[in-house]
Amino acid sequence: MTAFSTAVDGLATDVQLPAGDGPFPAVLIRTPYDRARHRAEACGWARRGFAAVVQDVRGRFASSGEWHPYTNEAADGAATVRWIRKQTWGDGRLVAVGASYAAHCALVLALDAPRDARPDAVIAAVPALGLAETAREASGVERLRPRAGWWAAHGDRRDSDESALDEALAMDPGLFTHLPLTALPERLGRSLPSWADLWRHHDRGRLVTRAAHAGLPLLAVGGHHDHFTDDTVALWRTWGGPSARLLLGPWGHALRSAPGPDAGPAHRLNLGELYVRWACRALSGELAPGRHGALALGGADLWLPAGADGEPRTQRPRLLHGPAFTADPDRPVRSDDLTVPTDGPPDRCVLVTPPLPRPLDVAGPVGARLRATAYTPSADWAARLVALTPGGDAERLAVGVVRRAGPVGRAAEFTIGLGRLTRRLRAGTRLRLEIAGHHFPAHARNPHTGGDPVTAHRLLASRREVDPAAVALTLHVLPSRPTPTDPAEEILR
Repeated sequence: MTAFSTAVDGLATDVQLPAGDGPFPAVLIRTPYDRARHRAEACGWARRGFAAVVQDVRGRFASSGEWHPYTNEAADGAATVRWIRKQTWGDGRLVAVGASYAAHCALVLALDAPRDARPDAVIAAVPALGLAETAREASGVERLRPRAGWWAAHGDRRDSDESALDEALAMDPGLFTHLPLTALPERLGRSLPSWADLWRHHDRGRLVTRAAHAGLPLLAVGGHHDHFTDDTVALWRTWGGPSARLLLGPWGHALRSAPGPDAGPAHRLNLGELYVRWACRALSGELAPGRHGALALGGADLWLPAGADGEPRTQRPRLLHGPAFTADPDRPVRSDDLTVPTDGPPDRCVLVTPPLPRPLDVAGPVGARLRATAYTPSADWAARLVALTPGGDAERLAVGVVRRAGPVGRAAEFTIGLGRLTRRLRAGTRLRLEIAGHHFPAHARNPHTGGDPVTAHRLLASRREVDPAAVALTLHVLPSRPTPTDPAEEILR
């Protein structure tokens, strides 16, 4: 194999060529996380006959220019594609590949670049679709902890410091409680001018809308425990290209290197091998048209065909305590603690189902229907579903947060979406549903005044009431034991 480095329009670029004379199809990975971290991946592609091109995005590491997240990627990617297609070692065919922010780079190249500079196929893993999609839930609620971690590590700087937020929290465990949240950079001790601008973006869904007009094959890869699972599925469902494939495993944002507690031996896939095989079939036009893929059934060590949602089933959990509670921002319900306090005034409404008489295979969206009242002009409603195992362990299953403004003190009926759940629940498991006013620090605290949580200087307590008789938990349940599928066959068909 042959390797060399160059600059394309000032962007630091590494190229790994296969052995032989070529020409070769190419893969392009554009990243803000240091192209040097992709050397092993590039060698893997080259060993399988692809010219691997890895590039630092503008303003990061060895690339020139200024770093403006989610701003220059379509134009810079297009210039790089045109450069690749002029090289004698390339045969003109190209696959854009990336995970997280690099998936954004691949997707805008496929959807926004001029047609002569678009790739022939795209692999998007745990895709960060844009500023608004990463900063907010679909309901508009701010994702505080994960965004603060990313901006502290990567924002407004040429290099990265992955430990920046953890070090700041070690010095000040109450870092996120200080107001306003726009002043977080001062408490981190560094300049982050783009932090405040991040929260001005509310325009979710642009890339998903654009995906309907895509004209090339897609492989979308995600994890059930990733922040961006819903975006990954929406991208696959909307994709208008000739073929779309989805692979969802019991993984976190780092995919197979971050397995969830429900992962089994069958879920340990060689993703790199799958990517190469899919890319070969996509470039040769061998993929069948339509949408296919595979979903891991967590806790069962098997895979289901993508789209194999179960039938909706409503559970009526019984009240444990807290039909009336106070959402107090000075003692918010913590996102990083599954313990439910039993002393003092209630801070949430807690309901629980009877033990499951038999195993339950859940596959599809989860929702909690409420009739509830807030005595403040604005209120966040967080629903957390927890599995209480027969052995006494508590395990987080799903979380959803919505923001509502309405007449103070007037009861309203609404549904909180908790995302998707693909999981086998053991016999004897009880489901605990918590209804709270906070999910902190994963999400910012609502000031309850109607003001912006990011710029608020004061927070008020919010009195709440939940009608326990009206609470309904909806799960999608498979009617019978599923027939396992082979994820590679589903992806490569």
